[in-house]
Amino acid sequence: MSPLLWFVLIGLVAGWLVGQLSKGEGLGILADLVIGMVGAILGGHLLPTLDVSIWGGLLDGLIAAAFGAFILVFAIHQFKKA
Repeated sequence: MSPLLWFVLIGLVAGWLVGQLSKGEGLGILADLVIGMVGAILGGHLLPTLDVSIWGGLLDGLIAAAFGAFILVFAIHQFKKA
């Protein structure tokens, strides 16, 4: 399977996960999925910068994507409150 397809699938799962964990605070299914994909990029770049090692497996990618998506959702909610 292509790495791009894995990236998209992991991002979609991470977005769904963040949407489920932020009950009542979700932005809608489509926005949650997009946030998951953008969060996958953010988490993939941010965690190594913080010296958190990512082994490159499926679970590690999902954790990194969910971490990035949580940060992105937090930032979006902060801007919505302002």
